Amino acid sequence: VQLQASGGGSARTGESLTLSCTGSESIVSSNSMGWYRQAPGKEREEVARIHPAGDIVYTDSVKGRFTISTDNAKNTVYLRMNSLKPEDTGMYYCNRLMAQWAWGQGTQVTVSS
Repeated sequence: VQLQASGGGSARTGESLTLSCTGSESIVSSNSMGWYRQAPGKEREEVARIHPAGDIVYTDSVKGRFTISTDNAKNTVYLRMNSLKPEDTGMYYCNRLMAQWAWGQGTQVTVSS
């Protein structure tokens, strides 16, 4: 499976962005999927996950601001990011939680104050 993330860009504090991650084949119907981000000089971290049954978990720093969702028909996972903060800056990727596929190129999010 190849993963293509898009939707990143530059934003100011408080603004919103919506990221999309599309798989070359079905990715959401039978996989627990996650959005991850990697800030400069830091380890990649998981920010949100969604399970096929619909259970969702967010890391504390994005709770109440980010929303993960999926569209099975489009093989796509979304991440709606509201109230962006400079600390949300990083490269964002999606992947499944277990037995991860090769990481795609990600999409860069840069938030300025």
